[in-house]
Amino acid sequence: MKYRRLRDLREDKDLTQTQLVEILGMHKTTYTNYEQGKREIPFCLAIQLAEFYNVSLDYIAGLIQYPRPLKPDQKNQ
Repeated sequence: MKYRRLRDLREDKDLTQTQLVEILGMHKTTYTNYEQGKREIPFCLAIQLAEFYNVSLDYIAGLIQYPRPLKPDQKNQ
């Protein structure tokens, strides 16, 4: 996982860690450890974050350089 991407995605949404953990329903210390690379992110949380940020798991995992949306832009349909 590219832990830096977790922080970047959160900051791109103008969210603090406190705001995000309230949305996710988890302890701040736990999430902070994920964002700092001190703990591995559970797969189910990686999926939840990918859906929340509308980016592919490949991007969160660091397998691709640029985010790819999970869902197409609804405005263009």
